Amino acid sequence: MAKIETDAAIDAAVGRRIRTLRIARGISQSEIAKALGVTFQQVQKYEKGTNRISVSRLQQTAELFGVPAAVFFNEPDAPAIDDGGLAHFVSTREGYALNSAFAGISDPEVRRKVIRLVKAIVKNAEEAQAADR
Repeated sequence: MAKIETDAAIDAAVGRRIRTLRIARGISQSEIAKALGVTFQQVQKYEKGTNRISVSRLQQTAELFGVPAAVFFNEPDAPAIDDGGLAHFVSTREGYALNSAFAGISDPEVRRKVIRLVKAIVKNAEEAQAADR
């Protein structure tokens, strides 16, 4: 792989981790931009890997999230930010829409019922897959 391709892949991976943490923390791109002293468009470019984030801004971002900067890299000692694909799902449009809608449910009992419903759907799907094998 060429150096430029490798650099771009690293920039994109760092950007995805920034986006994942931002969404998991419920912080907007505008809020991050204000804290970093850049525009929200610049944050979008960081997250997409279009623009490379400087080391000092990456450190500021880590401090903003309260995590070590190593989280943004594929370091074996870095704390994991993805729990079995959950962080990736949350960073998708569907994940964001589902979480936003769920957060709008104020009744704790309704929340518990929604969770039971989703678990039942998953269990049913798993049983159907197992039966097809």
